Amino acid sequence: MSFWRVLLAILFPPLSVIGKGCGSFVIVLLLTFCGWVPGVIGALVILNNTN
Repeated sequence: MSFWRVLLAILFPPLSVIGKGCGSFVIVLLLTFCGWVPGVIGALVILNNTN
């Protein structure tokens, strides 16, 4: 996980996971609509996944 991805995950979570696929983007986008904190947590979890 690079510093810039983490910073992007904090500022705008859906944009940080755009490279992980459409499903990840939609999930993080919905979490962000529910609240900023769930979106950030979801983005960081997806970015931390090494699979």
